[in-house]
Amino acid sequence: MFYSYLIAVVLAYVIGSIPTAVWIGRRYYNTDIREHGSGNAGATNTFRVLGVKAGIIVLVIDVLKGFCAVIFSYLIAKQIGVHEEDLLRIIAGLSAVMGHIYPLFADFRGGKGVATIMGAVLGINPIASIVAIIVFLSVLIIFKYVSLGSVLGGLTFPITVFVFQPEANIYMQLFSIFVTVMLILNHFSNIKRLWNRTENKTYLFGNKKK
Repeated sequence: MFYSYLIAVVLAYVIGSIPTAVWIGRRYYNTDIREHGSGNAGATNTFRVLGVKAGIIVLVIDVLKGFCAVIFSYLIAKQIGVHEEDLLRIIAGLSAVMGHIYPLFADFRGGKGVATIMGAVLGINPIASIVAIIVFLSVLIIFKYVSLGSVLGGLTFPITVFVFQPEANIYMQLFSIFVTVMLILNHFSNIKRLWNRTENKTYLFGNKKK
């Protein structure tokens, strides 16, 4: 059983370490995304610095990183016969997120992990993740703040788990709380800027490109 968890952790971390924004920025734009904008190697900064096309590609791939890490771990669990499949999927999802934040292939300088968290949650708890995604997109479209959408979307995750999924086990409950806390901590500076009304807006379909 130990080896199955170890394999899932390592595999998920490697998948999460794929530095999508960094590689696309360097290959097609001759730009290190981490040297511009917010300095984060994530989808939001890619939208702002490189434009909509690059941003969408990075967003999709980063979501897939979290989702694939969870699905692969599930397949490993089924093959090896691990009984605590929820726990293994959660561990794999968190490992993928850590890989995105501290990527092995990009000097351990990555993004905030929002898109990868979204993908991981989608693989772990599809219903709760869909609710969170709807909230995230609604807030983003209305207010144009990715950070606000990320935090509010994250807050809906534990609410959905505790209120609408009473059958959820302790692993899922703790994971939902952890995800929300991690999102809030990662966006603490953004929350301060939102409070001071100095946070940058993101226009996904506008003309704010570089």
